[in-house]
Amino acid sequence: MEDSEEPLESQQLDLGEKEEEGFRLHMVTWNVATADPPDDVTTLLHLNSPKSPDLYVIGLQEVYSGPLRFVSDAVFDDPWSYLLMSLLAPQKYIKVSSIRMQGLLLLFFSKLEHVPFIRDVQATYTRTGLFGYWGNKGGVSIRLSFYGHTLCFLNCHLAAHMNYASERVDEFEYIMDMQSFDCKRAPAIVDHRLVFWFGDLNFRIQDHGMHFVRTCIDKQNYSLLWSKDQLIMMKQKEQVLQEFEEGPLDFQPTYKFDRSSDTYDTSAKKRKPAWTDRILWRLRPKALPPDEENENKVGLDAKKLKQLEEDMEYPLKIRQDVYTSMMEYSISDHKPVIGIFTLELRKMYETPLVRLRAEGDWSADIDAMVVYSPLQPFPSSTWDWIGLYKVDNTCFTAGWFSVLVESLHVCVNFQVGFSSVSDYITYTWVKDDEVAFNEEVIQVVTLVSVYVSKEEIPVQGGDCVLCYYCNALKCIIGISEPFQVQASKVAIEEGMLPERINGLDKAVSGDDF
Repeated sequence: MEDSEEPLESQQLDLGEKEEEGFRLHMVTWNVATADPPDDVTTLLHLNSPKSPDLYVIGLQEVYSGPLRFVSDAVFDDPWSYLLMSLLAPQKYIKVSSIRMQGLLLLFFSKLEHVPFIRDVQATYTRTGLFGYWGNKGGVSIRLSFYGHTLCFLNCHLAAHMNYASERVDEFEYIMDMQSFDCKRAPAIVDHRLVFWFGDLNFRIQDHGMHFVRTCIDKQNYSLLWSKDQLIMMKQKEQVLQEFEEGPLDFQPTYKFDRSSDTYDTSAKKRKPAWTDRILWRLRPKALPPDEENENKVGLDAKKLKQLEEDMEYPLKIRQDVYTSMMEYSISDHKPVIGIFTLELRKMYETPLVRLRAEGDWSADIDAMVVYSPLQPFPSSTWDWIGLYKVDNTCFTAGWFSVLVESLHVCVNFQVGFSSVSDYITYTWVKDDEVAFNEEVIQVVTLVSVYVSKEEIPVQGGDCVLCYYCNALKCIIGISEPFQVQASKVAIEEGMLPERINGLDKAVSGDDF
């Protein structure tokens, strides 16, 4: 298949002058030192904040990956992912993507209203531990297009110990070089419009003695330590780091603590405190315009010319609003660090790629019909599918929450049951004769219908939505209005009892109990 994003986004840019909009991004990095999640991470996620984020990006290091746990986590969500999804779903967030490499875990959440506009989602990983053969160290990343702007999030766990600062830079450079994506606009990490580099980067405070470091921390004179912070020092001489920015380290060093305390290391090793856990970002440098007299723009290659036009037409700015450690969490020898950002951008598109709806009445008594139509060209394939999501899942007791799907002008209540793309009750493949929706096909094909077998529809019924998943773009590109699936009349008349099997309300005879 040809790369999808280049022709897609070049063809479907919404024309007309638009105002820049602000989107709030909440990031977390935490080396959890194999600990299970705490009972409450409300403050970590700022769930009670009056300004709710549009996006959450959470990077963890040293998630427990013992043989038995790792096998179970490969089949089911790991405890950390489960906790975060169960907390964020009632707050109207969907897990769009995640990737794990042994102890490294990266999760990306979005408000549902943005989901159809998060496209070409890809994830990858790079090992650096044991010469690249072991995944205890390295980097995991998720890249995507957010309203047309390419973003990349890189969660790293780099080599430890005071004397390995240069090795840490080498590992970072190796990860940047090794990771690539199937995307013409941004095949490498540095090609993305905005890159976030974060994690347990393991840089230490050198030269200063323990007493001086502890005194500066006690008196909150953190700036006296900055000149000997290895990452700050390396940024001054390593070109690969110089384009990355970081907010001031106006918070306590996050390593190393005695567990279940706010006391720095009292073990025999007495490790010196350090800001090992960091969040940095890189806004792609703007392409320099050619001389005004040079009308043919000689001197800029096609790639740079396109970047220049994009920078001018669709500006992207970033502002860091919060950068701090969360000292109240003590399950690990590291404290978590959060960074809250505002992304100011002009949307490149505001129209979903697909509109879909449930046709007629739905129940488990009759096969149901889904009708969908392409609104923009996109690389459809026979691997695309439409999922049925139940949004009133009574297995969960968490409260209702309201989600506004602005592009569809829909207001609906959702419960915890719809927490990730994989939470579908059932799915159906799209029509296998529609290989690609281009301009010509869209002009001819206005409506396409597919069927869902009655055997796959919940017997008890409930409120549901349909989502179109595009395999080429690795994301949901259309969401239906909510609709009611009626309870099965046949099951009621025949005295059948509902039983939940794999998230689907099947009917079984009462005689079987």
